[in-house]
Amino acid sequence: MKKFSGQTALVTGASRGIGRAIALALAAEGANVVINYAGRAEAAEATAEECRALGVEAICVQADVSKEEDWARMTEEAKALSGRIDILVNNAGITRDDLLFRISEEDFDAVVKTNLYGCFHGLKSVYRLMMKQKYGRIINISSVVGLHGNAGQANYAAAKAGIVGLTKSMAKELASRGVTVNAVAPGFVATDMTDAMPEAAKEAALAGIPMKSLGKPEDIAGAVLFLADPASRYITGQVLSVDGGMSI
Repeated sequence: MKKFSGQTALVTGASRGIGRAIALALAAEGANVVINYAGRAEAAEATAEECRALGVEAICVQADVSKEEDWARMTEEAKALSGRIDILVNNAGITRDDLLFRISEEDFDAVVKTNLYGCFHGLKSVYRLMMKQKYGRIINISSVVGLHGNAGQANYAAAKAGIVGLTKSMAKELASRGVTVNAVAPGFVATDMTDAMPEAAKEAALAGIPMKSLGKPEDIAGAVLFLADPASRYITGQVLSVDGGMSI
């Protein structure tokens, strides 16, 4: 019996990168997967096909995670699979990097609405359901930048730091009902986001990583699997850094 057999997992931003790796890892362990995407329908369907090949159900749901009404529709579609949502992974995120004096209010809002409000709406959308189930695993994807800050990413750092506070608060609210809420804080991971970084910025990042390499999406997926495991029932309100030693 696989550890997530019969469970339903909803993963936001799952058409590519870290979200895709998380969806595939959960599917490999038997979870039926709801793959949220914003605008890359073909990539989302490709991820779903890979999940189905692992012997589980997988559906794609287009939704803007910054909008409460989109979350309401998405959770209803997710519940249609089994009547439950056992695992929620709030992974969707965007960047609008620049020095603070050049960041517009629109770019600050966009990052906060997707990264932080998206997490808030996700938590709110499964809150009553998981309380009623008396079971749930919620994993929010924060960032090493949210823990330590980073020049040129004030908006992103603020949003990801907010996720840490939200995680700890919700862990306290939901703990008595068998629902755990934790966060994973990736370091620099090889994704489309890091591919877009200037070469000098990549070299500077590598210099600060004791393991001297970028992480892989699968490294983050492994941490999510650990926190989603029924055996992790006594771990809540924690932030697990997966950063090659940057936090040391």
